[in-house]
Amino acid sequence: MKFSSNGLALLTLIGSTAAFTPSSVIAPRQSSSSSSKLYVQMEAAPAKALPKIEKLKIASNYLRDPLKDQLQTEEIGISKDAYQIMKYHGSYQQNNREKRGPKDYQFMLRLKQPAGELPPDLYRLLDDLSLNHGQGDLRATTRQCFQMHGILKGDLKTVISSIMNIGSSTVGACGDVSRNVMTTPAPFVSSDYEYAREYSKCFGELFRPMSSAFSEIWLDGEKAVSVETWAKEVEHHNIDEKMLYDNGRGIIIPDATEPIYGDQYLPRKFKIGVTVPGDNSLDIYTNDIGVVVITNDAGELEGFNVMVGGGMGRLHNKETTFARAADHMGFVPKDDIWEVMKAILAAQRDHGNRDVRANARMKYLVHTLGIEKFTKLVESYCGIEIQPWRAMADWKYNDWMGWWEQGDGKLFYGQHIDNGRVKDEGDFRLKSALRVLVDKYNLHSILSPTQSIIFRDIDPKDKEGIEQVLREHGIAPIEEVDPNARLAMACPALPLCGLAQTEAERIMPSYIERMRALLTKMNLDDEEILMRMTGCPNGCARPYMAELAFVGDGAKSYQVWLGGSPVLTRTAYPFMSKMDADKLEETMEPILAMFIQQRQEFE
Repeated sequence: MKFSSNGLALLTLIGSTAAFTPSSVIAPRQSSSSSSKLYVQMEAAPAKALPKIEKLKIASNYLRDPLKDQLQTEEIGISKDAYQIMKYHGSYQQNNREKRGPKDYQFMLRLKQPAGELPPDLYRLLDDLSLNHGQGDLRATTRQCFQMHGILKGDLKTVISSIMNIGSSTVGACGDVSRNVMTTPAPFVSSDYEYAREYSKCFGELFRPMSSAFSEIWLDGEKAVSVETWAKEVEHHNIDEKMLYDNGRGIIIPDATEPIYGDQYLPRKFKIGVTVPGDNSLDIYTNDIGVVVITNDAGELEGFNVMVGGGMGRLHNKETTFARAADHMGFVPKDDIWEVMKAILAAQRDHGNRDVRANARMKYLVHTLGIEKFTKLVESYCGIEIQPWRAMADWKYNDWMGWWEQGDGKLFYGQHIDNGRVKDEGDFRLKSALRVLVDKYNLHSILSPTQSIIFRDIDPKDKEGIEQVLREHGIAPIEEVDPNARLAMACPALPLCGLAQTEAERIMPSYIERMRALLTKMNLDDEEILMRMTGCPNGCARPYMAELAFVGDGAKSYQVWLGGSPVLTRTAYPFMSKMDADKLEETMEPILAMFIQQRQEFE
């Protein structure tokens, strides 16, 4: 790995913090004539053998090998090494853990959809592909994109090439790169919301992997028929020019293929979210970088408040891993945001922990250094002094479900989806209903951070017709959906997730019903509780931000987490481990009784 002539380095600003174990890192380059006070002195650290996953990334020839050859074999699955590389192409190899006998390998494919936007032609394609090459349903994720399950190895090329040729992508939906960039899903026609959508797409383009492996493998080396829709929408920003600009401080590395990532890419996945002041519908504090649009009184963009170091993943019984809410770093003027964003990612690329993968997320780097020293590290890369955080409106949470005026005479409509599963099941025919709406009204949509879907740009005269289509397909109006169901999220877990220790998506509806019955019994029917559930501690459904969370820690048991904020600004606290899945009421009743006795005003 060739990052810079400075070789391996260790931040002297870490001091005596023994818990931090940096891996292969770069010292920011600086000319001898520079007198910047932002420079951080680096010193050499002893070389270490690279972990297997890092060696694999280097040997992959920029995400080609051994995947390219493995896709050509007669086997129904691919090797473990090929599977690791396959993640960068947007796919996970899975098998149904409830089936006996030989493993029936299949693939889950996840899209890249910056800002969650879904044009009607893409929805039609995904609907068709799920029927012809998947298990018949679609799943809205907690990062505003669709994923499709049940794809056979021999169908992968057909599915992925179809997605690429229609102007979408799966590149960077998984792997140690910047993942799908989230934003508030509310499609209001106002300058601040428009900037949030715009810059979500900009950051998605800025940090896209540049390897040609994707077109070589899935398009036989040809260019896609259509450029990604979001790339066309932000091409006036000349993002490639901003990406490749080299300030000489170590952001850009001497790698002709991946000048931002290098051949080892990042130590771990990297998540970015963008919103406006007051709108925390996307769990902004759970991201590696959270960006908040700041405008003046005339609605003109001034810059961005930037937070860093959020992340959910942890391991049971390993206190060196933990969920963390992001810290406020400061304000960045609009013209400086490109270099600052690149500098943050470069700091993690070079100083993130590549030796211990469980501690590889940027949250551990921020936690170890502290926000002040981390900010100085970022400044040493970009040569820009981060300004104080700008005061702004208090955070609120809204799922944006139901009918809303968009601000331009049009409407938008949020359709709740239980745990993101778009399916037809008996009289409940959500998947068919969405296809009818897209075909009949040619509706553009946005996936929400809470696994639901929003249709935008609706002509008011079509409102009644849309409601009729939903009724005819057995879809309850939003007023009839339990508020606790609207607030809830669960990961897919069993039977396909290889990490799941127990159920999540399939059992969450019954937990919501049981909690509602318990609330009614205790005269708390008016209470709305933000509940989340995951089948393992990795935190895909962001459980550690919830007021009440169940995190799988055994075949039929859960950790219980309490005390997250209803506006999603702090992490919850572990209350107990090994709650028997059948003892929900026995566990929660005394907690609710204490709440009744000790609750304060507005609680």
